[in-house]
Amino acid sequence: MAETEFAQARQLDTGAIPVIDIAGALDGSDLPGVAAQIRAAATDVGFFYIKGHGIAPELMAQAFAVARDFFALPEAMKTRVAVGTDQRGWMATGMSRLAGSKTHDLKEVFFWGSEIAPDDPDLAAAKPLVALNKWPADFPRLRAELFPYYDALCAVAAEVLSAVAVSLEVDADVFRPHYVRPMARGQLVYYPPSSEADEVEERFGVAPHTDFGVLTFLLQDDSGGLQVRLPTGDWVEAPPLPGTLVCNIGDLLQRWSNDRFVSTVHRVINRSAEARYSIPIFFDPHTDTVIDPRDLGAMEPKHAPVTAGGHIAGRNAASFKQHRR
Repeated sequence: MAETEFAQARQLDTGAIPVIDIAGALDGSDLPGVAAQIRAAATDVGFFYIKGHGIAPELMAQAFAVARDFFALPEAMKTRVAVGTDQRGWMATGMSRLAGSKTHDLKEVFFWGSEIAPDDPDLAAAKPLVALNKWPADFPRLRAELFPYYDALCAVAAEVLSAVAVSLEVDADVFRPHYVRPMARGQLVYYPPSSEADEVEERFGVAPHTDFGVLTFLLQDDSGGLQVRLPTGDWVEAPPLPGTLVCNIGDLLQRWSNDRFVSTVHRVINRSAEARYSIPIFFDPHTDTVIDPRDLGAMEPKHAPVTAGGHIAGRNAASFKQHRR
């Protein structure tokens, strides 16, 4: 198949994916204004860029640098922290195949989440997505240089959720009890350049999909490759914009909002000549959280209640090779 026939997308139209300055939500000076912009984006395209987040550029650069160095390690070293059904550690290329795709994704991933104690009661109870991280003992920089960005992002994400609550016309603190111990999970993702053979096989960096959880915050390098499907069905590029993060609505927030917000299909194909790196953080509530539209004011719920951890674990099981026997 010729490149012109596979995974084509228009360049970003001005305003197709809006840029929202969230500073007014962070300092409290304009929470309603930020919430209104989020509502407009979340009910239309389900994606928006955020600026004014206050995360130091040095933390972003440090996270990217350690990601590049980790993926450059010998495979034997990465295999020592190979991913299992706990969804922590390193996943090799070929282990991800999303529903509806013709073949596996090209991406290579390192998964991590909040640090918990070995005697954590949720861990002892084997609750979904509660796991110990797998840090490579011979590469201690990974943990040390990821967590400053991770912690900063999670602090910002909590305030964005307050704006999301206001945008849904509920109390700004409605989500906070569910995020005392959140399922805040990060990924380092490496995408090799797409080859001619990949084009023929219709193999993506990551195939078209929606995200499984509540909110995703994506830090992407300057390679490009993220594509978003608009409500019209057209695909558009979502290029990196300096100093911004990409935020998108996941399936659980679409359910929780009773379909007022939309979880949008997106994909990645790296047609640059260089490796692409991205760092998504999936900011989801505690594993036991019941996602029930009635809790956000729905009088006629369109979705039955589900638990956050159970839903995401089920989607993982259908998407990743380590869950299949």
